[in-house]
Amino acid sequence: MVSKYIVFASKNHAELAEREILPPGPEEVQVRLAVSSISSGTERANLSGELNVSIGTYYKEAQFPRYSGYSSAGVVEAVGERVTKVKPGDRVALIWSTHSQVLNIRQSCVFPIGDDISFEEAALLHIACFPLAALRKCRLEIGESVVVMGMGILGILSLPLLRAAGAVPIVAVDPKAEKREKALKSGADHALDPYAPDFAQETRALTGGGARTAIEVTGVGKGLDGALDCMAPRGRVALLGCTRHSDFTIDYYHKVHGPGITLIGAHTDARPREESYGGYWTAQDDMNALIRLSRSGRIRLAALVDETHSPLEAPEIYTRLVSEPSFPLVQFDWRRL
Repeated sequence: MVSKYIVFASKNHAELAEREILPPGPEEVQVRLAVSSISSGTERANLSGELNVSIGTYYKEAQFPRYSGYSSAGVVEAVGERVTKVKPGDRVALIWSTHSQVLNIRQSCVFPIGDDISFEEAALLHIACFPLAALRKCRLEIGESVVVMGMGILGILSLPLLRAAGAVPIVAVDPKAEKREKALKSGADHALDPYAPDFAQETRALTGGGARTAIEVTGVGKGLDGALDCMAPRGRVALLGCTRHSDFTIDYYHKVHGPGITLIGAHTDARPREESYGGYWTAQDDMNALIRLSRSGRIRLAALVDETHSPLEAPEIYTRLVSEPSFPLVQFDWRRL
């Protein structure tokens, strides 16, 4: 069987290519994708030749080809002999997949979604695991105030989760007016510009003296510095955005040490592999929780999608990803091939 797939063949150059797909291995599931989601921060870093693209790995020069598309959904075509979790015809969400028409993947990365969750919704569930893990690590309590720095894909996905968790008020922060407008429609109570002269003072006023929790998603030092200016004493800050470089400074004595702020590493790999415990859930348990939340209507992630394209448009879409600082939430519909 021949499958089309998206590959980052060289720096700033994406292609739609073809390859032969073998039958699934004993513990593999073969899935025909319906929808896959672009994780803009991760995919921009990979496409642009960023050297520091994964925890524990730093290349001296960019290595290509590269692949992405880790959050997707589709239909099971075939299963290996030792697969018991799903069967052909099942609708599923995937973790750690790639942008591919058909792929083979370990059964531990496959989650049945039934008939009542759309592929568009399911293709966002893995990405939503990232902010969900950050919220858990902060031990957010009902009624606590939250600041979310940055309204990229992780920031915008965090808003319905925070609302479902009972955070109030939720203050979304982004320099782009259109991002702030979307945030207000997606669960935020307030949306502020971090470059406004009175940003920190207004945030403190809205949160009754400072935010109890902050989710930092910008991935830049100034974002963390700005979040710290908004915090209440003994507040918690989840470092969800990947600040891949250390070329910034923080006044730790006055902004962290003195007020007793807790900084929490919230990379998705900083979670247990086998068994969940308080504040630290496995990716599998978080996926199942998100499926339940989606099925019950507590969250509606598909409503956050800005654009849907055929994979045939991938070269143009990825050219935009490199050139547009404020990239929308985009999905590929593999049924359009």
